[in-house]
Amino acid sequence: MSSHRLRTILAIVTAALVLGVGTTAVIYAVRPDNTAPQTFNGQYPGGAYGPGMMGPGRNGYPDTSSSCSAPDLPGTVVDVTLTDMGGMMGPRGNGGYGPAQGRLEWPNLGIMGRPGMMRIAVAPASVPAGEVSFRVLNSGWLPHELVVLPLSENQQPGQRTVGSDGKIDEAGSLGEASLSCGAGEGDGIASGSTGWTTITLPAGRYELVCNIAGHYGAGMYAELDVTNP
Repeated sequence: MSSHRLRTILAIVTAALVLGVGTTAVIYAVRPDNTAPQTFNGQYPGGAYGPGMMGPGRNGYPDTSSSCSAPDLPGTVVDVTLTDMGGMMGPRGNGGYGPAQGRLEWPNLGIMGRPGMMRIAVAPASVPAGEVSFRVLNSGWLPHELVVLPLSENQQPGQRTVGSDGKIDEAGSLGEASLSCGAGEGDGIASGSTGWTTITLPAGRYELVCNIAGHYGAGMYAELDVTNP
């Protein structure tokens, strides 16, 4: 066998080995049975968005249109969009894409429980003090909610301790929207639905969170700044 032919064969074998190792690494990284971290203590980046990877309405997200509409709301209206990466998890039984029924629940969230797999988008991110209405659209695949918590002077969003139940302490909550197609508290806003709530906020910093088990640690938090008018 000529040296030229031998070198060619060795090059092909080496390339095949590299490709095989790389493919195996990618498959392992996205395995749904990977254990998800239960806490996230990193500092929240600046801006109005949580640390999710992609915006709503793209790359596996369901349609961002709502199955119901909020009524005319008083005060300053803040639009909140709740999203998750459930659409990347594979086909559903109805031919669409998203998590299989009942699979993505705490503590079995798999890679969905990792920081950055869920997020909250807020617009506007700063409002005047007074009556504030939150119009909350769930454009993700999983049920979500919105809880409003005050932030202390040196506290950053995303730094609250996550308990063994996958939730944070809601002590001091000023209100929430967790009812599908309705105002106030409920069992979670269903995928494609809207919920809303109106509260009075003095000037200060606030953290908007989803406190369904595992969702805060997966990135569902954002900051709202309330200023003196």
